[in-house]
Amino acid sequence: ASHADGRMLPRLVTTDNTSSEVWADSAYRSQKNEKWLASRMLVSRIHRRKPAGKPMPQNIARANAAKSSIRAHVEHVFAHQKNRFGLFIRTIGIARAEAKLILANIAYNFDRLIFHERARTLG
Repeated sequence: ASHADGRMLPRLVTTDNTSSEVWADSAYRSQKNEKWLASRMLVSRIHRRKPAGKPMPQNIARANAAKSSIRAHVEHVFAHQKNRFGLFIRTIGIARAEAKLILANIAYNFDRLIFHERARTLG
């Protein structure tokens, strides 16, 4: 919490992920981060900011909208866990926080399974 999100990008991106794309909001866009991603042959899918005092160019607005539609699928999982399950992590130690996240993920997956099974049976 003592550092800006954008400065933490190199700590957040790991090479054990099979994707070569990095998706993030505009807080992570900077020349330093873009250079860092390019040096690791990663594709930046980071939102672009609106120019100060000017309207958003149409091509950038469309690109941001396309990125948002992809990111929304991921963000909805977290919103579901936070709103439906009341997920709030305030623990002492990373192991307890990880355990709480694992249980929330299991509950979310069961919830989705039930949703899809109901949809399949109802036709």
